[in-house]
Amino acid sequence: MAKDDLAQFEGKIIDALAGGIYKVQLDNNVVIQAKLCGKMRKFNIRVVVGDRVSVGVSPYDPSHGLIMYRLK
Repeated sequence: MAKDDLAQFEGKIIDALAGGIYKVQLDNNVVIQAKLCGKMRKFNIRVVVGDRVSVGVSPYDPSHGLIMYRLK
C-alpha cells in the first residue's frame, strides 16, 4: 500500500511506548498506536507527549498508523 492511500487524521500524542511506538488520541476521540514514518526517522524529527501530529491510518487496520508530520 502506498503512502497516498492512507487516510489522514490529526491528533495528540498521549503516551510514548517502548520501541518507538506512540499512543495517539485522534480528534474524534479514538486512541490508536502509531510509529514514526521513515522520513521523520531519517531527519531525526523528535516528537514528545503533548505534540499535535498528522497520522496516516490504513483502511485495512484502523488501530495502527504512521505519524507523518508534527504540527504546530
